[in-house]
Amino acid sequence: MHGRTLIALALFLVVGGLTACNDGTKSKLAMLNDENSELRDQLTERDRALDATTSDLREANRLLREQQEMAVSAPAEPTNPFSGIDGISTSVDGNEVTISMQGDILFNSGRTALKNPAKKSLDQIADVLNEDYSGKMIIVTGHTDSDPIRKSGYKSNHHLGFERGWAVYEYLVNRGVNASRMAVSSYGPNSPLDSKKESRRVEIVVAD
Repeated sequence: MHGRTLIALALFLVVGGLTACNDGTKSKLAMLNDENSELRDQLTERDRALDATTSDLREANRLLREQQEMAVSAPAEPTNPFSGIDGISTSVDGNEVTISMQGDILFNSGRTALKNPAKKSLDQIADVLNEDYSGKMIIVTGHTDSDPIRKSGYKSNHHLGFERGWAVYEYLVNRGVNASRMAVSSYGPNSPLDSKKESRRVEIVVAD
C-alpha cells in the first residue's frame, strides 16, 4: 500500500505540474494576444492619422497650385508713371488719368504766377506726358474755393481758375508738350472738394 500511495502521489504531482504549466502558458498567450491586439489598434489609428495628414497635404498642395495659377493668370497691376512726383495726386477712371496739384503748392493766394518749387513737379509731369502719353488729349482745368473775389482783381473765381489753368498750360507747352493736343478750362468754385484748401487746385486730365 505504501508503494502504491507513493506512485499515486507522484502522478498527482506530475499532473498538477502539467496543469499549472498549461495554465501559465495559456496566461502568457492571452497576454501576448492582448498586446498584439493593442498594437494592431495603435497601428490602425496611426494609419488613419497618416491618411488624414496625407489628405490634408494633398488639399494644401491643390490650393497652392490654384493660387499659383491665379497669380500667373491675373493681370499685373498697372504702374503709375506719375508716382514719386512731389505735390500731386493721381486717379484713374477707365482710360482717363487725372493729375491734381493743390493751388497752394502752385500759387500764392490770389495769384497766378507759378512758384519755383512747383515748377520742378511740372517738369516731371511734362516728361511723363511726352514719354508715356504721347498723342493723348490733355485738358488743364483750374478750380477755386467758393470765397468771393475781393483783392486779386479778377472778375470771378471762374476767371481766376482759368488763369491758373492757363499758367500751367503755358508751362507745359514750354516744356515740350504739344499745344495742339491741349486745352484749358475752368470750373471755378463749381466742383469743390472736402475743404477749401483741397478745392483750390489745378487738374491735368489725360484722356483718349
